[in-house]
Amino acid sequence: MHFTTDEIHHLGRTMLDWYDRHHRTLPWRAEPGETPDPYRVWLSEIMLQQTTVITVGPYFAAFLQRWPTVTALAKAELDDVLHAWQGLGYYARARNLHKCAKVVAAEYNGIFPDTEDGLLKLPGIGPYTAAAVAAIAFNRHSSPVDGNIERVISRLFALETPLPDVKPEIKQKSAALTPSDRPGDYAQALMDLGATICTPRNPACGICPWQTPCDGRKSGLAPDLPKKRKKPAKPTRVGYAFWIRRDDGKILVRRRPEKGLLGGLYEVPGSDWRTIDAPDDVMLSEAPIKAKWTELDGTVGHTFTHFHLDVTVLATELTTTECEKLDGSWTTIDGLSDFALPTLMKKIVRHALKYR
Repeated sequence: MHFTTDEIHHLGRTMLDWYDRHHRTLPWRAEPGETPDPYRVWLSEIMLQQTTVITVGPYFAAFLQRWPTVTALAKAELDDVLHAWQGLGYYARARNLHKCAKVVAAEYNGIFPDTEDGLLKLPGIGPYTAAAVAAIAFNRHSSPVDGNIERVISRLFALETPLPDVKPEIKQKSAALTPSDRPGDYAQALMDLGATICTPRNPACGICPWQTPCDGRKSGLAPDLPKKRKKPAKPTRVGYAFWIRRDDGKILVRRRPEKGLLGGLYEVPGSDWRTIDAPDDVMLSEAPIKAKWTELDGTVGHTFTHFHLDVTVLATELTTTECEKLDGSWTTIDGLSDFALPTLMKKIVRHALKYR
């Protein structure tokens, strides 16, 4: 399907009219007549990556209360940011968020660049985020494409090529439809349409402002679009976690390396995560100290984006003297809440505490 210039103008006008009547009220979104705050737009876009609006809401409010400006966030300790991020997952986003804030504060006087090219130079900002911030915060003629917009465009044009192969075509068609008038509102309109009407299952085509030109609706394909390639089964990895209790009741935790999965967060010391047939003695050799270990019944399971992990917890109790050479931080059970522990580590703690 190909739209004429007049049809494209009509599509844009129709979508903006619908948005003016039905837009969602969100804490990071400027209401009509308000000037968008680039800091709020950027913060929300980073938080919303692979996370739902409902989940992000309380985190966004807490971040704003604690760090109301990008300069305030830049001055924060990374540990505090990681701790505040707990529950949002994908912690590399939090590290890059902090790094980006420091760059904006130090090199841009606390003012975000107002173009896609300028935003792309900042840490943790990729093509989607740059386009979204440029459009929403600065009303630049940019065309961000998130999961909602992918769905709307693939259905409008009845694009049957599966994801991710169809992404370039979606991007091209979405950009061609983006109006020069209010591109930021238009982008948010498509996001709202995908979130509330053009939903993954049972789209409400009967009340969609684009129902007439939508090829997906006319062909009956809309509920099945966008198509996705079948994902391969996730492999399983295994590892050991070493629960070390000192004779005064304190537990050893340590910070993970900055780079890599869960980088910069705190952990119950553990082995590397290996293929499911990894030798037990190899993983045991990575214990932070030689000790008499008791294997706790059961395992702790956790699923990451690309693999599933099963962790066996080994426990020991040592004297204060035996622990002198161990690197890390000693804390009471109640004090564990002061450390940025990712969900996996919280599961390990809960599992270990069942056997106190």
